[in-house]
Formats: sequence, structure tokens, C-alpha cells
Amino acid sequence: MPATALVTGASSGLGKEFARIHAATGGTVILTARREAELHELKSELEGRHGIDAHVFPADLGQEGAAQALYSDVRAAGLTPDILINNAGFGGQGKFIERDLPRHLAMIDLNIKALMVLTHLFGRDMAGRGSGRILNVGSTAGFMPGPQQATYFATKAFVNSFSQAIDQELRPRGVTCTVLAPGYVETGFAEAADMEGTAMVKAGGADAASVAKMGYDAMMEGRLVKINSPFLSLALNWIIPLLPRRLVLQLAERTQSK
Repeated sequence: MPATALVTGASSGLGKEFARIHAATGGTVILTARREAELHELKSELEGRHGIDAHVFPADLGQEGAAQALYSDVRAAGLTPDILINNAGFGGQGKFIERDLPRHLAMIDLNIKALMVLTHLFGRDMAGRGSGRILNVGSTAGFMPGPQQATYFATKAFVNSFSQAIDQELRPRGVTCTVLAPGYVETGFAEAADMEGTAMVKAGGADAASVAKMGYDAMMEGRLVKINSPFLSLALNWIIPLLPRRLVLQLAERTQSK
């Protein structure tokens, strides 16, 4: 029987591509994001193209209690996700003390707290059934500190670490947790994070559909960590850890600066 997948941040970018990939397998999709109109457009696309069921649950997961409410609403609708894809998140360019503190806290609420809540609630159900797959969207940003995006890099460091620990705990109970850690991807992320004009964005990024496919396949294979670029994987695992920390900070700041 085809699996049911819940995708957060499904209205655009990687989230939309994850939903398209899963729908193409014949599986049911549960779509959630803030933008309800875009979710219904995607629902119509997926149901028309693949003949699957798509369910829309609009939610701002960064709001207090929203992740718990989503879980309750999904279960009340009689839906049981076999796959959880925690994709929702955002960044914000600029020096830490020059950005409004509420924006930093909102980033933590969405990038960390919502992901943790959904992983706990749906992961517990999966473990009880003895099967399930979780894909958390981290970032190569999680492998180093990020001046000019200090909070975002830190949230992704949490996601990278947390996901691997969860996999170790849940794998004996039939549940895997994969972290997708891509480099810069061409989505609406840069515009929303006020990153247009930074060195990283100017250099260009990977295609969202191809990165989503890598992450989805890695999840289905039960991989622990997936970095979308062999070059980035080499740099992050074998070169950057050996460099002086001050040099790493300078290099990271250069990529995030305008």
C-alpha cells in the first residue's frame, strides 16, 4: 500500500518538490504551510496528475501550539503519516544585534521547536507501529558558525545533530531519521531571508527538484545524512574541520555578506 507523507512548508520550494515526488509514487500527501491558496493549487495539481488524495492543513507552525494543533487535526481526520518531512524554515541576513530580536526567536520557533514537536508526536506514533521514515531538512550551514546569519546557522546545527541522535534511538524500533543538508538551493529562500546580493546567492545554487529527489531517495534508503554536492561533502567533512576556526568564520561571513 502506498505510504502517506506529511510535508511541512509545502507551498513552495523544496516542500512543493517533496510533495510532487511522493505523489508520483501513488502515495497520499498531507500538505501544510501558511499560504492556503498555494496549497490548494498544489492539491489540484497532484490529484489531477497522479490520481492521489491530497489533504490541506493551513498552519503557521512557528506560532505557539500550532504544531501540536496540526498533529491533532491530522489524526482527527483519520490520517496516519508513514513519512514526515520537516521542511518548513526560514533564515535572515544581517548582524545579530542589528536585527529585531523577535525575528530571531521566530526562527527558533519554526526551525527548531516546530520540527521537534512534530518529530516527537509523529515519531512516537511511528515507533508504536514499528515503521516510519522522517526527513528533516537541515543545511550545510549546520556544519559551521555563520556570521551574518548567526541564528539560522545555529538552528541548522541543531537540526543536523538532533536528527542523527533521533535516528540512533528510533532505528531499532523500525523508524529512520534522515537529515538532508544541502548547500544553497534556488528557491524563494534568499528573497525571504534578504540574502539577494550576498556572495553565496550571486554564485548560484542547486535546482530544488534535484535536491528534493536526493533527499527523498536518501530517506527511503534509510541514509543518515545527505549532502547534495560531493564537493561540499568533501569540504565539510575533511577540509573545514582542519582549518583554523577564525579562518572558517571569515570564510563563512564572506559568503553571507552583501
